[in-house]
Amino acid sequence: MRLFSEISKTLKTEELSTARVQYTVIDGKGGYFQNVKRLLEFSETKIVLTGRKGAVSVEGEGLSLGKYFAGDAAVLGKIYKIERLE
Repeated sequence: MRLFSEISKTLKTEELSTARVQYTVIDGKGGYFQNVKRLLEFSETKIVLTGRKGAVSVEGEGLSLGKYFAGDAAVLGKIYKIERLE
């Protein structure tokens, strides 16, 4: 997904595209996460994804992984809350 690299170029910052886990959430469907290094926790109600700097906690209902490859992860289900963990 080139969306984050386009935003990074516009803002002229490298931190946005390389430092942290980035995400896009689609209401009622799930979310797409980039720069994922590890899956730290996984259940139907909570998924924790770590990046090079920090992590994100995803909380919701009926959560599952649709894709987890090459630094990208698709989380399916109803996402209620995403929290950055340092």
